[in-house]
Amino acid sequence: MALTEQNMAGLVSISETLRVIVNRVGRASTWLLVPLVIITMWDVVARKLVWIQIWMVANFGSFFESTLMQEMEWHLHTVVFCLVLGYGYTHNRHVRVDFLRENFTFKSKAKVEFYGNLLFMLPFTLICVYFSWIYMVDSYVINEVSASLVGLSNRWIIKTFLPIGYFFLFLGGMSVMIQLIAVIWGDNKKKLDLMVLDYDEQKK
Repeated sequence: MALTEQNMAGLVSISETLRVIVNRVGRASTWLLVPLVIITMWDVVARKLVWIQIWMVANFGSFFESTLMQEMEWHLHTVVFCLVLGYGYTHNRHVRVDFLRENFTFKSKAKVEFYGNLLFMLPFTLICVYFSWIYMVDSYVINEVSASLVGLSNRWIIKTFLPIGYFFLFLGGMSVMIQLIAVIWGDNKKKLDLMVLDYDEQKK
């Protein structure tokens, strides 16, 4: 049964709202690449010019030790990776197996994406949110710290970004799925700003 124009407009509005949220979080997280690059460059230089690192540690504290720098690198990398998961999906940047998909009609691609999203992606992301939340809480309860004696403390902070990242991936999946409902059961004459499909791929 085709959607009414009013229902379709409502679905598109909800989808766009979710997409905006996911995109803003993803784009904002990329600013963390700036300190990530700076810290990485500093760590490389300090390894070659050890006297600089010794002077910085002596005058500004242990934060400039090599171990802390390296842990900050992978902490920032993890945060960026987690927060752009949803952004990547809404911009169709995730890896796909296209040797079958390329031969599908536009409507078939939309249905495969919709049911794959509904049956696999969304349940999987919710499961990941649940277990990564437990993973973070356990880390907080035991006051987990770095395995290194001179590493970073409060390991639960970085682990918090796992459920957050999966949650925004879930929102991205919901945004795509709602849009696909409008594509499959809505007015095909009304062109939408598609996220995981391309009207140019439509086969006659």
